[in-house]
Amino acid sequence: MIRHDIILETQALQKRFAGRKPFFGEAKVVRAVDGINLKVRRGETLAIVGESGCGKSTLARLLVRLMPPSDGTVVYEGRNIANIAPEEMRHLRRDLQFIFQDPFSSLNPRMTIGALIEEPLRVHKFGTKQDRRVKVAEMLARVGLPASVIDRYPHEFSGGQRQRIGIARALITGPKVVIGDEPVSALDVSIQAQVINILQDLKDDLGLTLVIIAHDLAVVRHMADRVAVMYLGEIVEQGPVADLFANPKHPYTAALIAAIPVAEIGARHAATKLEGDPPNPIDLPTGCRFHPRCQHATQICQTNRPALDGTGPDRWAACHHANTLSLQGYIGSGHSRSPTTQARFDLYRAASAVLPPQDQKTTT
Repeated sequence: MIRHDIILETQALQKRFAGRKPFFGEAKVVRAVDGINLKVRRGETLAIVGESGCGKSTLARLLVRLMPPSDGTVVYEGRNIANIAPEEMRHLRRDLQFIFQDPFSSLNPRMTIGALIEEPLRVHKFGTKQDRRVKVAEMLARVGLPASVIDRYPHEFSGGQRQRIGIARALITGPKVVIGDEPVSALDVSIQAQVINILQDLKDDLGLTLVIIAHDLAVVRHMADRVAVMYLGEIVEQGPVADLFANPKHPYTAALIAAIPVAEIGARHAATKLEGDPPNPIDLPTGCRFHPRCQHATQICQTNRPALDGTGPDRWAACHHANTLSLQGYIGSGHSRSPTTQARFDLYRAASAVLPPQDQKTTT
């Protein structure tokens, strides 16, 4: 059961990247993360969604201090970690872990699987070598891999197996918060279902708090408790997953939901129209950053930047017309899924009931 206390929070968080300075004039600045206020509740799964380039991955790295913020704070269990000393941050990394998008490039090809997973334990001086070896074998079993893989190398495994290894490495120190930067987007659909269900099972077993960066809204509907929607460095809408999908308050959220495939022909009304590409992040539009692509934009949208205001219980939207627009949500309600999508997410559990834990190597 989710406790409604805050474990991780950002306040006016910013990350700016300076472009190349021209011969004359000032260097342009990209505001990858621009004034984000976000609260993550203990024990929940929070999904952060949006188009490529909106700043999701940068925000994820800021949450665990893989890069320093330009301004603002990141508060973990009441402590600002945005500017603490490297040695203090090293101790906190036991509690804050990261799962990378590409399972192959995130694993050192010169190290065995056992050494890769054991490394965080050595850094934090956990037990003897034999103690660490036992703990590594236990964690491998949790992610569905046999202890016999300990002396093998990353290139000997499929993409799904490598991602399981990455998950085992992230969880080996017993973290409280795990950030996943699109942890399944590089995998085949059937392998995605396996990894998603492993994460769900481990979250329940270990009492984890998950922050998941995702493109696939079907994945978000399956595993998230709340959703934050990002656009050009800002959060434009937040809310519980079922409520947000059924009743979006921001036109950009409605456009993302409209892109979800629906199994029944003719079941969807006319999709929300989304014109053009996102604006240049170096030269952001005035007012609402979404207004050049929004069919509902009015004069105020072009001049005044909307604040992220409450629109209902546990709902927020940064839109001047959030309380007057009637936007189409997802076809269906709650966490209901089409038979095809349901089968997709049942793959892992169905397979695990009849197959041994070691899956065969496949090309993914």
